[in-house]
Amino acid sequence: MLYDLKGEANMSPVVGMLYSAVKENSQRLQQITGGMSQSEIDYKGPNNNFNSTAQLIKHITYVDLNWVYRIKGLPLPQTSREQHGPMIDENGRLPMVQGISLSTLLSTYEGVIAMLKDACSHLKDDDLARIVTFGHENEKQATMRWGIWHIADHSRYHQAQINQLRRWYQEAH
Repeated sequence: MLYDLKGEANMSPVVGMLYSAVKENSQRLQQITGGMSQSEIDYKGPNNNFNSTAQLIKHITYVDLNWVYRIKGLPLPQTSREQHGPMIDENGRLPMVQGISLSTLLSTYEGVIAMLKDACSHLKDDDLARIVTFGHENEKQATMRWGIWHIADHSRYHQAQINQLRRWYQEAH
């Protein structure tokens, strides 16, 4: 297998390269979660005090969905907030997720990645310098270029946590 960051045919070169990093991480997420049982998806670590794989996938999905709408230059619809959110609960932690199948979680995530692909197909490389706000209170600023890179980086960060949860789960069972 040849690894490359070659963009889609209908994307500008830099946009396509950034999107391809997201796409590769999307494929990697599916690979590292393959074969997980519902018990493992809901597992919260040795002392039940970590975020579960389900929580992490739902979080990645919601963060990426927010970025899709930033890229489109539109506010996140209230229906999407209600369906996929909130970002954090009243204790400042990822919301509890339990009993949702891996196929449902990944299908929802892949739907967001498809939306991102569509949004990226409408961007030109010059658009990447556009500044958007983000953060829990929209208190931060970033370029669109950084935002698309962040989608890939953020996913990879949480994939490392999922890999650790898998190790702990296998040791415990």
